Amino acid sequence: MAAAHVSMPGTTGTNLEFADYSLYSNLSDDELMQLAIERSIADARSSGSGSGNSNNPAAMNIPAAPRQAPPPHHPQQQLEPAACPANPPRETIDPQGVCLVSHFVTGSGKRMVAYRRYDGTTQVEPEPEENNVEISEMLVKAGAKINMPNIYGITPIFVAAQSGKVDALRMLLKNGADLNSQAADGATALYEACKNGHEDVVEFLLSQNADANKPGKSGLMPIHIAAQRGNDGKDLITYGCTRKNASETNIVCMLIPATSKARVRRSGISPIHLAAERNRNDILEVLIEAGFDVNATLSEDRSMMYEDRRSSALYFAVMNNNIDATTMLLEAGANPNLDTFNPLLVALRQGCIQTVNLLVEHGANVNAYIPTHPTAFPATVMFCMKYLTLLKYLMDNGCDAWSCFNCVYGSNPHPPIKIRRNVRYDTDETMEKTCVQFCEVISTESFSHWAGPIIDVLLDYVGHVKLCARLIEHLDSYHKWQGIKEKSMPPRPLMQLCRLKIRKLLGIKRLKKISKLPLPPRLIKFLNHQEREQEF
Repeated sequence: MAAAHVSMPGTTGTNLEFADYSLYSNLSDDELMQLAIERSIADARSSGSGSGNSNNPAAMNIPAAPRQAPPPHHPQQQLEPAACPANPPRETIDPQGVCLVSHFVTGSGKRMVAYRRYDGTTQVEPEPEENNVEISEMLVKAGAKINMPNIYGITPIFVAAQSGKVDALRMLLKNGADLNSQAADGATALYEACKNGHEDVVEFLLSQNADANKPGKSGLMPIHIAAQRGNDGKDLITYGCTRKNASETNIVCMLIPATSKARVRRSGISPIHLAAERNRNDILEVLIEAGFDVNATLSEDRSMMYEDRRSSALYFAVMNNNIDATTMLLEAGANPNLDTFNPLLVALRQGCIQTVNLLVEHGANVNAYIPTHPTAFPATVMFCMKYLTLLKYLMDNGCDAWSCFNCVYGSNPHPPIKIRRNVRYDTDETMEKTCVQFCEVISTESFSHWAGPIIDVLLDYVGHVKLCARLIEHLDSYHKWQGIKEKSMPPRPLMQLCRLKIRKLLGIKRLKKISKLPLPPRLIKFLNHQEREQEF
């Protein structure tokens, strides 16, 4: 049985009971809404017909104020719903602009209210929800079951936590509600409070010993949800955190002491991953200070959710080009070489010299390869060939330039370039032939116009090499590159060979400290390949 009533703004006791809706049980919710609105309007007009003018506000016992011209409103305009919270604030309805209010219940049991304005437009929306503790207590005393779930496994304590009602939570717990009951998706009241950012609810639930280690079916725990969401907070020192005046971190701070790090490891994902992914730098800092492992890696199934098979929190930070997060993780001991696709390759592809410098300074592999796409030379070279400054920086830090000239085809004619999308499954060719050669990459449209300058930089870091037929073809294609071709021809200058030998004997780490040695500045510049730095 579904019923509705109509009320007039500015009047008292005007209630018109509709016939039951059982005759219309096959109608949809939208059709029932429209029926209720039309019926409400019709009844309202009939009730005002005795005064002789149903369009006269005075005849409808409406205050004089509505006689003013209503604000302009397009008949087709729709009000967009507010975003996010579980119970979003309703738009305030001006009673002086409304001539009719209709309350009804849809076939699915949803309570609705319709507002009709003087200009003929209608707005329909769910009735504002109320959480009345006194009524709840009356229901409990009358025998209502405190832990009765709905079809989704949601209990009253879940709803109270979701909507941020601390008083209702206290009442439910006082009457024996199960604090750690889980919905069908595994979510608990604490989980939902974290998800919706209700700091006072989280604090109350934890004070009542809510289990912070119950994961949902996704495997995520309350601290995961809080880390990726964040919330506006107070001074962190309230919850034992060392930083002050930070935002979006209080809930995480409250959850840290109640969360088992062993459970976090078993979940296959760390809250540090989620904080880095969502650029929650304040939360990331708090988690690092709390001792969460900056080198935690995603489980295999979670890593496979990403096409690039990312694994570390550092990868997320570099991918987001978040220099602050990258710095925090590296300074906390993050290993830059944990991922299949090295974060240095990401930074090189983005062309961010600051991130590249951070990674290299903290031990990133400047000779990183991509296992799924084998090349005969480091993939790092491939990702920075358009940025000569970055290419030179990699070479200064030990990148293998010689492999770029070690072509398997040599002076022989080169076969046509084949684009292999899945070389892992190409079993008909040997690994030697499936490896992409440097000359093949530099011959693509993206790099062919840069071939000369790229080869020129690389020649500064090798001794005697012999250019393959394809590289010579590139250098012959542009007359200004003839000097580069001559530079490659043996014998290489003795100074160049001596520089390479000294650099090899010293090693990269000691070369970085060479400026502190009592050597002539010109010699230091020569050893560091800085004699031509003005050209870059």
